[in-house]
Amino acid sequence: MTDGTGQSRSKTRRRIQPRLRRALLGTLVVILSLSAGASWVGHQGWQARHHLTTAADLARELGRQLLDGDVTQARHTLAALQRQAREARAATTDPGWWLSTHLPYAGDNLAAVHGIAVAVDDLSRRVFPSILRLDLAAVLPRSGGFDVAALRSAEPTLTAADTAMREIRQRFDAVPSTALWSSVATAVRQLRGELDRLAVLTATARRAAVLLPPLLGADGARTYLLASQNPAELRATGGMLGAYAVIRADRGRVELVTQGAASELRYFDRPVLPLDPDMQTLYTDLLGVFPADVNLTPHFPTAAVLYREMYRRRTGVTVDGVLATDPVVLSYLLQAIGPVRVPGHATLVADTAVRTLLSDTYQKLGFKAQDDYFAASAMAVFDAMIKRPVDPRALLAALDRAITERRILFWSARPDEQRHLLDTRLAGVLPEQEKVPTVGVFLNDGSGAKLGYYLARDARLTVGNCRPDGRRELHLRLTLSSTVPRSGLSKSVLGLGMAGDPYTVRTLVYVFSPAGGLLHDARLDGVQALLGSGRERGRQVGVVSVDLRPGQTRVLEVGLFSAVTRTGAAELWLTPGATPWTTHISSAPSCSQ
Repeated sequence: MTDGTGQSRSKTRRRIQPRLRRALLGTLVVILSLSAGASWVGHQGWQARHHLTTAADLARELGRQLLDGDVTQARHTLAALQRQAREARAATTDPGWWLSTHLPYAGDNLAAVHGIAVAVDDLSRRVFPSILRLDLAAVLPRSGGFDVAALRSAEPTLTAADTAMREIRQRFDAVPSTALWSSVATAVRQLRGELDRLAVLTATARRAAVLLPPLLGADGARTYLLASQNPAELRATGGMLGAYAVIRADRGRVELVTQGAASELRYFDRPVLPLDPDMQTLYTDLLGVFPADVNLTPHFPTAAVLYREMYRRRTGVTVDGVLATDPVVLSYLLQAIGPVRVPGHATLVADTAVRTLLSDTYQKLGFKAQDDYFAASAMAVFDAMIKRPVDPRALLAALDRAITERRILFWSARPDEQRHLLDTRLAGVLPEQEKVPTVGVFLNDGSGAKLGYYLARDARLTVGNCRPDGRRELHLRLTLSSTVPRSGLSKSVLGLGMAGDPYTVRTLVYVFSPAGGLLHDARLDGVQALLGSGRERGRQVGVVSVDLRPGQTRVLEVGLFSAVTRTGAAELWLTPGATPWTTHISSAPSCSQ
């Protein structure tokens, strides 16, 4: 490596603003500030307060330095932060403090303060230094490829950080959380939430260091089927699988081998693989015979396995995995890499890419030209991302947003790799067991048209009462609105018009109960609704068809029960669309409170 290259890499490292660092340090400021305001008693309590208040200021400064790329100064600040955290821990560890933790009323509060100080000290010594040593720019492509050796060299550091993070989190779980002074209770609750989130981040980073080198061909060439989902015609995982490409990765070099349209795979007379009976009841044989329908189910591994087999039968090529994405992801990437010129077509720009690809294209181009444009657009953005010099901060942010919204999904044909992915959003796995009740709202187009681009969606989930049997009541309110114009759409957009009126959007709504839960009531526009019923992966599923005329809004309300649970939290899992959902979750106290 030349001196010039070394200087370039140094500058890249100075510019990087890794999300992991921001999350670890930026969010900690709020927690430390809350804990510093607790009403502690005695000289040692005031000492702990002083040290944690100073630590909060240092954490704030450390976050700013990392955002500015000043890693050298950040190391000095971290050293000061470690001193203050160490002193705070010492102030809450002496025999007098330990004896005080056994006093009535104040004891649990002092034990909780000690737990906060220990967690902050452990973070400053065992997690933050590992993050500061990382060069996360190594995970990004350079000159058409990835440095798989650099990725592998990061694994020990990331493994150490993740191991420490899991130990810190487990230890903090033992900190008292009830019958505390309000300020201490708030600090404990929020720090516990932050530790949970940070543990997910360090686990993800460690998993990436383990998986990316082999996935990128470090141990032999790999091929992947890249499937582009089209949210203009909704399917449960995001959209109908339209254009596809085959990508080859060999020793970090990535190239696009071939492209095509799902229609080229045609349909099959019978399912290409045996179907799960529950899924067959919900979706009929469509999953296994039509390439465009493999993802009627929200469980991505099922869709990926079927799509891979369909591709193998038509081409004789067996790929090593399936990667799904959509045009909204392209718009996020364009924010990082800048406008991309598509030969023979208009330049793709971040602000208009979704409209261009999911609306204008169907209005202006014929069927064959649409497929060609989608393929050319994907290739142009792919080449730009691999070959252009890109701001690492922006690219990492774009990818993180896409994965968080479940717009990037991946399945590996190798069981050992797939096991590493199972508990990540990237895997798109519909879990059969869960810690927090999750309600799924998945949408499948029933119009045979490209009207999903005009569908606005709002989901609100309210956690209700605790039942005597240990279950929790939940209430879902789903609002769907149509922004379809009353005239002027092309035949490509209007498609088959299966709702009768070609401008009416027909959407099949699948409401999934929490794992082990139940649905008990449904109303559409205030009127009792008859739900089609089935089960998938341990969840009860209700199905209702909702027709929307241009400008119409309709409301579906569903009552649900969770499995036996103590938590007052809940989550939503939603089909990604052409535009963002509006969502709101109203949690409740735990059933033990």
